[in-house]
Amino acid sequence: MDRNVITATILMALVFFLWLYLLPKPQPAVEEVPPPDSAVTTVEPEAPQQVARPVPIQDSTVVLTGEERAISVVTRLFEAELSTKGATLTRFSLREFRQFDQQTPVQLVGDTPALALRFQSPTGRNRDTRDFFYEADVEANRLDVLDGPQSIMFTVPAGQGLIRKTYTFSPDSYEVGLKVEMIAASSFQTADGYELVWDGALPFSEDPNNRKEELTKAGAWARSGGEVEGVSLGNREEDAATLRGDVSWISVKNKYFTVAAIPSAPALEAYLEGTRTGEADDPALRLGLSAGLFMGSPRVGGDSFRLYLGPLDYRYIKQYDGLYGMVDYGWDAFEWMTRPLARVIFIPVFTFLSSFIASYGLVIIVFCMLIKVALFPITRVSYKSMAGMRELAPKMQEIKEKYKDNPQKQQQATMKLYKETGMNPLSSCLPMLLQYPIIIALWQFLQQSIEIRQQSFLWALDLSAPDAILQLPFTVPFYGDYVAGFTVLMGISLIIQMRIQSTPASGMQQRIMMYGMPLFIFVIFNRLPSGLSLYYLCYNIFTAAQQQVINIGLKKKKQEEPRKGVIRSAPQRTKGSRKRKR
Repeated sequence: MDRNVITATILMALVFFLWLYLLPKPQPAVEEVPPPDSAVTTVEPEAPQQVARPVPIQDSTVVLTGEERAISVVTRLFEAELSTKGATLTRFSLREFRQFDQQTPVQLVGDTPALALRFQSPTGRNRDTRDFFYEADVEANRLDVLDGPQSIMFTVPAGQGLIRKTYTFSPDSYEVGLKVEMIAASSFQTADGYELVWDGALPFSEDPNNRKEELTKAGAWARSGGEVEGVSLGNREEDAATLRGDVSWISVKNKYFTVAAIPSAPALEAYLEGTRTGEADDPALRLGLSAGLFMGSPRVGGDSFRLYLGPLDYRYIKQYDGLYGMVDYGWDAFEWMTRPLARVIFIPVFTFLSSFIASYGLVIIVFCMLIKVALFPITRVSYKSMAGMRELAPKMQEIKEKYKDNPQKQQQATMKLYKETGMNPLSSCLPMLLQYPIIIALWQFLQQSIEIRQQSFLWALDLSAPDAILQLPFTVPFYGDYVAGFTVLMGISLIIQMRIQSTPASGMQQRIMMYGMPLFIFVIFNRLPSGLSLYYLCYNIFTAAQQQVINIGLKKKKQEEPRKGVIRSAPQRTKGSRKRKR
């Protein structure tokens, strides 16, 4: 073969292979693209990113195990104990208040810690910070707060961040500051945020024999949009409520004490829950109360709270917006007038009197006297009207006997008698009705006034409890197994008062009322605070005294009227005789 031909053949082969090499490679995968539905199910390259996420705290063993350490905090008003497990309060004793035995300090934390933070982890687990072990910045196990505010900081790792809780205590205040900081919160909780919870009822502190009274006053409360709502368990086994928007505080209370959490900025939501196991007279009675503030995502720099743990004393809690609203002042139909009366009149006067009168029994007596003096212009009209009606009683009886078979004429004769004498039976009722708001407000105020709690007077060891002077060997239904001293005296004083207001011509119905009403009051008041019975005992005595003074005045005035008539008529007869002489 010609050499030129061979050379040309080799060159053509090289050009061909070079052409095949330089051409774009075919892409058959483009023709086999799966449909959209199958494309959604094949996003597996994202799996490695799931592994690269921060490890949530529930997978960490650092915060779930550790050595628990208790730190005591002592101020002039309370002794508190905090634990590094949960960085929460495990004990809170009030130094100035004692339980019913008047020896054991009042305790505001039950058998288990109540204060906690709750949130949900990115994997959907519910987390409670009472399960975590924190590190405290205080090495000592006791902190005396006597000269100025002092703080304790607790810190725990969480995901790629941490949780920090700082408590601040003051020497002469029932308020405890709490600051909650969550660093890199998105690494250990969802975007929903967290909630601050007080999870537990306040321990009972009053007389076990009158547990029902304390039970009806216990509850969980919250304020949202200016309105105060609560749950109570006096007449039910469970109750719950949810308040949304602009929540300014939550609280859990019993009859005389409370724990409240007030955020520096309004919370998004509040929830209240309560459960009761057993009746009030059951030794195994258990009460569960819970109040929570849903705060949402943590704020930059942390969230601040003011915790009030102390007595339901208006002097202390009036500084917190609307917190006194959880104190019960009776039915809603009357509360609009009973609550202002208590806040504007009763509490200031009661506080003023107690500032220079050592005995609270005497304070109640003087307080009652001032109330009667202030109401005398109103009651005077009523007393005079009742006295006038007693004077008309014989004539009224004559009319009834004369027209006993003709009710229409009897009514006409009665109205004519009223018109001639200027008497109006309604004039004695209206002043009494005007007193009812004050009576109802005092009824509510004295039943829950912490000022008279464990204050003695005469034989009563505690004016906030019944003053039993005789123990019965049996129990009387609706009455009890003892006799209260001030209640007996109050019943007797009521009989005396009604006898003064009655007339000799009083019918059988009025006589039944005269003795039946004191008996009814005697039964009702036997289990109520002795301070309340003392007040109404004095009230009845002062009322009877005022009525007697008015009756004597009217009688004296009636005796003087004929004499004045004789003096007026004498000149007329003399003048007439002179005319006849002329």
